[in-house]
Formats: sequence, structure tokens, C-alpha cells
Amino acid sequence: MPVNSRFVDELRAIVGSDALVLSPEGRLAYECDMHTLYKGQPDVVVLPSRVDEVQRIVRLCRRERVPIVPRGSGTGLAGGAMAPTGGVMVAMNRMNRVLEIDIPNRCAVVEPGLINLWLTREVAARGYFFAPDPSSQMVSSIGGNVSTNAGGPHCLKYGITTNHVLGLTIVGSSGEPLTLGGKVWDRPGYDLTGVAVGSEGTFGLVTSITVRLTHTPEGVKTILALFATIDAASEAVSAIIAAGIVPAALEMLDDVVIRAIEAGVGAGYPGDAGAVLLIELDGPRAEVEMEAERAVALSRARGALSVRVARDEAERALLWKGRKEAAGAIGRIAPSFLLQDAVVPRSKLPQIMREMQAISARHRVLFANVFHAGDGNLHPLICYDDRDPDELHRAKAANEELLRACIDMGGSVTGEHGVGVDKAQHLGLQYADADLNFMYRLRRVIDPEGLMNPGKLLPSHPACGEGFRARRPVLPEGAWV
Repeated sequence: MPVNSRFVDELRAIVGSDALVLSPEGRLAYECDMHTLYKGQPDVVVLPSRVDEVQRIVRLCRRERVPIVPRGSGTGLAGGAMAPTGGVMVAMNRMNRVLEIDIPNRCAVVEPGLINLWLTREVAARGYFFAPDPSSQMVSSIGGNVSTNAGGPHCLKYGITTNHVLGLTIVGSSGEPLTLGGKVWDRPGYDLTGVAVGSEGTFGLVTSITVRLTHTPEGVKTILALFATIDAASEAVSAIIAAGIVPAALEMLDDVVIRAIEAGVGAGYPGDAGAVLLIELDGPRAEVEMEAERAVALSRARGALSVRVARDEAERALLWKGRKEAAGAIGRIAPSFLLQDAVVPRSKLPQIMREMQAISARHRVLFANVFHAGDGNLHPLICYDDRDPDELHRAKAANEELLRACIDMGGSVTGEHGVGVDKAQHLGLQYADADLNFMYRLRRVIDPEGLMNPGKLLPSHPACGEGFRARRPVLPEGAWV
């Protein structure tokens, strides 16, 4: 189909030809995030390098009433970075600079396209790091982390992204920048920064982020505990937390994931384990030594078959490499998977694991478990072959049943991956109509026409302003690509 040449010419005048993706094969690379079940190809992809370019793009899209979809590295797992109604995708990858490092105030100002791990590397020699560490931190962007309020293995002790964001600059649907927060840790009035973190692009495009920097701990101990069953490992998790120990990370992997990791990574996980716990403790060296001894003793008291403490940084890094690459290793087991991100209270962990096993048997699908056990954030990978419609149907049914079971146990529909389109339809399980109505109205105030990342975060509803899809006129110079 022909391109609307006038609109594209105006975009080209803003960013240049080398910052536009127009070809069908080029745009195909942007049709989904890592949750490949949901696909929606943008009509145009634009890669701005400066804030003024972002403003002009937004003003042009508002004038033509064209939806705007923000995108970082595309590592999201909720269908949040794809274009279900077409429109212009604004990929922030070229805005990837560290604008300022302010050690006296323990913060940094960065652009949204900066890769998460790059910030830690930038400040490591000064004795600091950026604490939020999603498993995709080697490639995920900080802007994407802010959009979804991402977590990571170390969020048990250090908190999720919102706990490390002091301020934001956002270009809203009017094309004007809005500055929220700043370097001061506590500001009077409404916490608009907290509202914006996790808004998944529905409030606007983030163009700069002021983040906290955390002092590098004096000591670190990483422990691998082997259990015969996932139930026994779950009981050990409860015992460690009940003892007053707050690990930096407390991760669990089941036998299915362990075998996949060993085949692909060779991280040194025992191949005959029913489940393993990866326990990391950090802080003052003397405190870490004491808590490590207690964690080892508690694990053995709950039936650990063996416990190993990493001898050096190389062994610690290898153990974490296995955990960080777990999802990718599942490709050795199945062509596709659905990744659930529900949460249950820690005390319900043994119960939900038993329920998960029953759901797996009922729907005849394989569950591979790798999750943040310390805070009850489940990440079961429900394996299926997408070439078989029946397998996909059974996987989706199992996914739905597990989510409902988590909510029934007092949990949440998502712990760190965001809502996107994947969880939007399920928010009614967790929130009353009055709660959702308030969210609709807040979104409508900030983005009256529903141009910013439509179809995401909240169930589709006229109050979101997304009725523009039916009202948008046909652009006068032809159809979109």
C-alpha cells in the first residue's frame, strides 16, 4: 500500500531519513516485544535523538490524530511495546546518554534509551551501582524499566524501579515537556513521579530520568541450595524470611529449568535436583558472614540435600548467568511459552506451587518454574508448540486458571513485568469498578484523546479516550504502509 507521503515527509524533516523505518521487513522487527503472542505492526518507526525531536513528533501525531507507541529495547513481557492499532512507534534507543553523574547527591540523570547495566558500569569505579536489575538488564533500557516499573532478582532487598526514580521529564500528548520530581528525595504535594512510573507510556514519552545510585556493598555471598522437591525449597524460603534474614535475592528454579540451563549454559546447577534456591546476601562483611551461616543452616533444616557457597566472583557470576539466561534456555524444551508474572503472599508459596502442579496436569501442559521466591513473584513458563492450536488453547487456559488462583490467594496480576495488553483484561480480577474508573479518569485527564500507547495498561473503555480509533479521518494523501 502507498505511504502517506506528506506525513512521512514531515517526520523526515524532523529526524532525517536514517531515523525512519518504513519498509515492511524493517517494521516487522517491531511488531512485538518478547511476549510474542501479541503482535501489532506500526505504520512508521521513528528514532529521535533529541528532546525537541520528540516534541515535534508528538505535536505532528496529535495534529493528525495518529496513535503513538513508545519503545525501548523491546524486552518487555506483557505486549506493551507493540502497536495494536498501527500508528507511529517512537523508539528511544538513540537517546542513550548519561547526562549527569552526581555522586554527592547519590544520583544520576540519564536518557531513556540507556541500557540498564551500562549505568552500573559507568559508576562502579566510584563505588556505586544502579540497583534495579531485571534479568534482561544486559539489553533492557532504563526508560523501558520505568515504563513497566520493572523489578529483578535483587528487588527483594532493594525494591523495584519506582524506589530508585527521583524524577522524570515526560513529553505528553500536547507535545510540551513536563518535569516531575528532581534530585530532592522528598517533595511536598502529590507524588506524580510515582504515578508516572509504571504508566507504560500512557502519560507520554519519557525523555530523561533522575535515578538513585546505591553504594556497593562491602561483602557478598551467593549460595546454591539443592532440594529434592519444589515443596521443600518453598518451605526453606519461608523459614529464611521468617528468621528475619532479608537476602539481596532469593531465587528458585525447578528441575525442568535446571536441565535446560545446564544444557545451554553449564552454570553448575546439579542435574538431579528437584529444585534449587539461589540465595544472595550482601552488606557489611561481618553481617553477611553471619547471615550466610544461618541461611545454610536453615536450608539444611528444611531438607536441603547439599549447600554450596560460591568460592569467588567467577563462580558467583556463573551461577547468576544460569539464572539470568533461564528463559532463553527454555527454547531447548519447547518452541514457545507463556510467561506468567502473578504474585502471591510469601506464606502462600507452598500452596500455589501445589496448585500449579495440579493445573499443569489438568491442562496437559509443561510448567517450567524460575521465579523470585523471596517476594512470591511467580514466573512459570507455560510451554507449548504454537504450531498446534490445541496446545496453545490449553496453555492459555492453564495461564488463566493460575492467575485466578493467585488472586484468590490474595496476590496480584503482575509483580514486575507490567500490564501491557496481556494483563489489561484481567485487572477486573484485582480491582473494583470504582478503582478502575478512577484510573480511567486520570488517564483521560493526562491524555484526553487516548493517543499515547492505546490499548495498554487498562481494559479498553471509552473513558480512556480510545474512541479516536473510530473517529480518526482517512489521511488525505493515501493509506498507511
